[in-house]
Amino acid sequence: MITGELKNKIDGLWDIFAAGGLTNPLDVIEQITYLMFIRDLDDVDNIKSKESLMLGTNYNSMFEGGYQVGDKKIDGSQLKWSSFRDIPAANMYEIVQLGVFPFIKTLHEDKNSAYSKYMDDAIFKIPTPQLLSKIVDSLDGIYEFINKDFKKDTKGDIYEYLLSKISAAGRNGQFRTPRHIIRMMVELMAPKPQDVICDPACGTSGFLVSAGEYLKENYLEEIFMYAANKKHYNNDMFHGYDMDRTMLRIGAMNMMTHGIENPCIEYKDSLSDQNIDTNKYSIILANPPFKGSLDYDIVSTDLLKVTKTKKTELLFLTLFLRMLKIGGRCASIVPDGVLFGSSNAHKDIRKEIIDNNRLEAVISMPSGVFKPYAGVSTGILIFTKTGHGGTDKVWFYDMEADGYSLDDKRTQIEDNDIPDIIKRFHNLDKETERKRTDKSFLVNKQEIIDNNYDLSINKYKEVEYIAEKYPHPTEIIKEILEMEEQITKGLKELEGLLND
Repeated sequence: MITGELKNKIDGLWDIFAAGGLTNPLDVIEQITYLMFIRDLDDVDNIKSKESLMLGTNYNSMFEGGYQVGDKKIDGSQLKWSSFRDIPAANMYEIVQLGVFPFIKTLHEDKNSAYSKYMDDAIFKIPTPQLLSKIVDSLDGIYEFINKDFKKDTKGDIYEYLLSKISAAGRNGQFRTPRHIIRMMVELMAPKPQDVICDPACGTSGFLVSAGEYLKENYLEEIFMYAANKKHYNNDMFHGYDMDRTMLRIGAMNMMTHGIENPCIEYKDSLSDQNIDTNKYSIILANPPFKGSLDYDIVSTDLLKVTKTKKTELLFLTLFLRMLKIGGRCASIVPDGVLFGSSNAHKDIRKEIIDNNRLEAVISMPSGVFKPYAGVSTGILIFTKTGHGGTDKVWFYDMEADGYSLDDKRTQIEDNDIPDIIKRFHNLDKETERKRTDKSFLVNKQEIIDNNYDLSINKYKEVEYIAEKYPHPTEIIKEILEMEEQITKGLKELEGLLND
């Protein structure tokens, strides 16, 4: 969530574009994204150089060699942000337009990679050297502020705020899942170096980036000291689909700047016959779009065989089951209606997950989690694909606080259930004695079946009522009459003072 000084700085950058003649919000966000990516490449190159020294491995800088800029050849180091930002505006403009932009288009050797596909049509649209110079200075100020911030993904918040401007301009805006919710879901899944991870509605690749960061934090040496693991991490581990090329471009750049060289980011309608992925992934992390309904003729027929519905929230759950390999796990955000909806389609998908696979957890989140963009109540379903059942006891957690106020401001507060959720989920054997009045508890599968597969926490949570003692009505009346007498006496004294 962008507020205060950082919001003002980004608004100031937006105004610089407007003053320079770039008013189309989509053009502005793309140009900002390219320049943020160019700046991040400098940081990534430095980080990789330090990591190679720490691990004792070889690293060749991406900026090594010579590059042709106009009619002259320059050293690759001059394409780094930290180099060209300090030179005169006219020279900077020439290097960025004729050197840096061609460089980032050809940065990936694999021309079929997601990065190459979505950067191939990148166009430098900043019209004058003076405008570029102002933008570079403004971005430096924003990054200086970011580096003072303790939040790990402030840049993700910046993307969200920029995307909100597209929405405000009348386009179909997309808002990402709050970063701390993503991180919670990643920690619940606890991916390992051998996993194959997918988000079938990836947007700016927030889930995939967070999973990559988690793996580097917990398995750095195991990934980067073994060639096979490193190759898997950089090429085959992360998969994401979306239908918006701007999101795909941002997602590919976002992942590359986080050190994932060749993620499988593809343009694909996940719910259509275009998506043939079956038994492929070991982890799915997602917050799929809930548009309402689709036409049957554009939905994959094998999904309709399991759940005949037009509702995307139900179709995506069916899709996740198909895409997961046996033993694969999913953590997905769902609207509350999925948990208790009474239609045949709602019950069918819940029955499929509970009876034919293993439902592990239902985490109920407060309605303010997605404010200010939406006030809808949501939950998180965690399940494992088995194909032959396995649900025994389902763990429910009633999240009351996520570390932020639940109003539109979403300011940081002390109350936060997330650490408790993660700790308890990874120690479910200690949950057996929890009471139904606690925040978390276990429910037997048969009880859920007896309740028509209802997964709303209120169906099982017990509310503890504390008896309150109140005065007898005659005592209350007596107190009121005494107060009335005192008021009358006071008014008479005031009247006497006024008459004197």
